[in-house]
Amino acid sequence: QVHLVESGGGSVQAGGSLRLSCAASGRDFSGDAMGWFRQAPGKERQFVASIGRLPINTLYKHFVEGRFIISRDKDKNMAFLQMTSLKPEDTAVYYCAAGKYSQLSKDYTYWGQGCQVTVSS
Repeated sequence: QVHLVESGGGSVQAGGSLRLSCAASGRDFSGDAMGWFRQAPGKERQFVASIGRLPINTLYKHFVEGRFIISRDKDKNMAFLQMTSLKPEDTAVYYCAAGKYSQLSKDYTYWGQGCQVTVSS
C-alpha cells in the first residue's frame, strides 16, 4: 500500500525557517517526480515546487523562488522542502505528492495527508 507522510510543519514567526519532509513507501518512487502543494483556508490548492527524476530538474512557483528549495533522496524514497524567509501568506496545509513532473495537481497520482505550516507576523 502506498503512503506519503509529511512531517516538519509547525508554527514560526515571519522570517523563520522550516524543513518539510515527505516519506514515501509502498513502491519505488525513483522514477516519479515529487511535488509540494499547499492550500490555505478558503483557497484552492496551489503548486509550490516539484523535483524530477534528476535533481537538476526543479520547478518553483514564483512566490517561493529564492526562498524555498526542493530536494529528494531517492535511496530513502524521501522528498524535502526547505523553507526560509517565511511570510504570513505562506500559512497553509502543505501536501507532498508523487507523479509526473508538472505544476498541475492532476498530474500527481499519490498524495500525503498534509501538514500545517503557520507563520505569524
